[in-house]
Amino acid sequence: MGKVLWHMMMSLDGIVAGPNDDMGWVFGIDDEPSRTVDEVVGSTGALLVGRRTQDVEDRLQPGFYGGAYRGPFFVLRHNPPSQPPVVKGVTGQFIDLGIDEAVALAKETAKGANVVVLGANIARQCLEAGLLDEIIIHVAPVLVGDGVRLFDHAGGTAVKLDPTSSQVDGAMTVLRYSVGHDDA
Repeated sequence: MGKVLWHMMMSLDGIVAGPNDDMGWVFGIDDEPSRTVDEVVGSTGALLVGRRTQDVEDRLQPGFYGGAYRGPFFVLRHNPPSQPPVVKGVTGQFIDLGIDEAVALAKETAKGANVVVLGANIARQCLEAGLLDEIIIHVAPVLVGDGVRLFDHAGGTAVKLDPTSSQVDGAMTVLRYSVGHDDA
């Protein structure tokens, strides 16, 4: 059975997108192929994407994972437009569902492969609902200073993470954690 993974790049100071969702800081950091990205893309059966992440993809990228991912994706948003999202030739689906239903739909679509969550807000919702299995973070050697934080949770409820690995992959340090699910 596939896992629900949060796969993200962040700056050393914990920023995943600069002010106004600027991603210019990402480009030019590491142009080498990534073993971790290849592994994630190869094991993914569906993406669950936040609206802001999809907007950034529309603006800047040649598709998810630089165009390497060509499978099904779902963009979770309220009041979705009538036309489906298209990211560089791949047609996805807008969904207006609760996080439990959205993850269930993505898992069903993935047919036993992993579901990758893209977007800090969607990942936070998955964490709060106990739906996330693993976090994979590429730490970029840059300090951005301001913007969207990796994890922002009012009230500061701690989420237990169990480190599973850390490795250097090109210019990045890749940190992997399994998410501890409280049974209480």
